[in-house]
Amino acid sequence: MPHGGARGKRHGGGEPIEDDPARGRGGRGGRADAGRGDHRRPLCGARRAATLPRVKIYTRTGDDGSTGLLGPGRVPKSAPRVEAYGAVDELNASLGAARALDSAKWLDAELAAIQSRLFNLGAELATTEAAALAKLERVSDDDVRGLEGWIDARERDLAPLQRFILPGGAPLAAELHRARTVCRRAERRVVALAQRESVEPRLVRYLNRLGDLLFVLARWCNHRAGVQEIEWSGRGSGR
Repeated sequence: MPHGGARGKRHGGGEPIEDDPARGRGGRGGRADAGRGDHRRPLCGARRAATLPRVKIYTRTGDDGSTGLLGPGRVPKSAPRVEAYGAVDELNASLGAARALDSAKWLDAELAAIQSRLFNLGAELATTEAAALAKLERVSDDDVRGLEGWIDARERDLAPLQRFILPGGAPLAAELHRARTVCRRAERRVVALAQRESVEPRLVRYLNRLGDLLFVLARWCNHRAGVQEIEWSGRGSGR
C-alpha cells in the first residue's frame, strides 16, 4: 500500500510495519562539538519529528516472504538490503536496552541522538529510488565527526589499554559491549550489500565509528561505576 510515495507502510527505521510490531515517531538528532568534546551536546540540530498515518500493524502482504522497499516493487526478506537495514534496526533496539539500564542518565543524550540517526541510516538503506532518496534526511560526515568527538572526550577519562579486555562489568557496560557486537554485525551486512549494490561509503564510516564509540562508552561506564575491567590473558582469564 502506498505511503509517502513509496510502496509498503513503514516506521521511521525503514523496517516494514508488516514485518515488525515496533512503531514510533522519528526522534530528534544532534551533533557533538568534536573540538570541545562536550559529552552532553546533541549530535545534530533539532529536527521536527516525523509522523505516521494511522495504519493497521498487520497487512498480510509479507506472508509470502517478501517485503517492500521505499520505492517500487518487492524483494525477498532474505535480500542483502533487508538484512542490512534489519541489522541496523536490531542495533537500535540494543541501544534502547542500554538506555533502559542507564538509570543515572550518564549517556542518555548521546544514545538518544544515535538512535535517531540510526533511523535515518536504516531509511536510507531501505531506499533505492533516487527521487525518494532526495527527500530523506541522511547521515552525514559531520555525524561521523561528532562520534569521533565523543570518543576523544570519553577516552580522556580512561587509562590506556595495555591488554585486551573481556566484555562485561557493570550491567550498562555489559549491554554496551553487546550493542558494540551488534553494531559490528550491522557494519558487515552493509559492507556485504555494498559489494553488490550502490551504498554510500559514509554509512559504513558511521557504523565503523559507532562501534568504536560503544567500546569506549562501555569502558567509561565501568570506570564511572568503579568496576574493574577483566583483562584477557589467555586460558583461565579472570581477576
